[in-house]
Amino acid sequence: MTPSSLLHLFFGAGPLLLVIFGSAWGSNTTTPLVMWHGMGDSSVGLNGIKKMVEEDVPGIYVLSLKIGDTVIQDKENSYFMDVNAQVALVCNQLSQDPKLKGGYNGMGFSQGGQFMRAVAQRCPSPPMKTLISVGGQQQGVYGLPRCPGESSIICNWIRKKLNSEAYSDFVQKHLVQAQYWHDPLNEDLYRTHSLFLADINQERGVNETYKKNLQSLDKFVMVKFLQDQIVDPVDTEWFGFLKPGQAKETQTLQESTLYTEDRLGLAEMDKAGKLVFLASDGDHLQFTREWFNAKLLPYLR
Repeated sequence: MTPSSLLHLFFGAGPLLLVIFGSAWGSNTTTPLVMWHGMGDSSVGLNGIKKMVEEDVPGIYVLSLKIGDTVIQDKENSYFMDVNAQVALVCNQLSQDPKLKGGYNGMGFSQGGQFMRAVAQRCPSPPMKTLISVGGQQQGVYGLPRCPGESSIICNWIRKKLNSEAYSDFVQKHLVQAQYWHDPLNEDLYRTHSLFLADINQERGVNETYKKNLQSLDKFVMVKFLQDQIVDPVDTEWFGFLKPGQAKETQTLQESTLYTEDRLGLAEMDKAGKLVFLASDGDHLQFTREWFNAKLLPYLR
């Protein structure tokens, strides 16, 4: 083949080759990562994870969500800002980020795990591809044995409110942890007054859009910390929970009505191999870089 025919092949063959070779040579195919921190933390608190991912996945765009204008506001909002308002704020932010228009992976830490799932269910554009919940309380909590954060005063106040007024209108609206407080002894009260968790878990009726959006995920990865001393019950990190009507025995996701009635589409996702259950032999959010690289990094490449 002569030099002139080679030039014609690459530059004179029309738009088809431009599309083929342009997509192969001219774009970064690494899926961006969006992270949501946990209670008492801030976007800055995830800087270590962000740097680690950027080192191991060259060229990746990592967005650590900040809920508020400052680090202090970000931390305060993890305790006191209406979760539904937080999710709406994040959905708006993601929709306006041009780097995410082709889709992204979502990773939530602790309460950020269920908040990120709400984004997947409520806001399909841009599309979330893989959801990774690291110690997320997918069925809520019924106890805060070691409330994280810098202020024991705040934690003690939270415990008091959750034990006595979790489902009052005021506490539901103004205390984040109340919005995923799940009392197995008062299931009807929970279903009626939970402003956030009962909605995204389809416990007041089935929203087919929520179900369809969640099922569009490629993978839903859940990490459980086997020595967790903060989340109660720890089974919630794998979407299990306490059996209704009592507060001692737990049940798995597969034993729950959420699964047997398939309100969220999780049973269908499980059969399709989309649910991934991982374990870390440590306390809440305690893992090594080696564990992260071996277990979670493959879902980010």
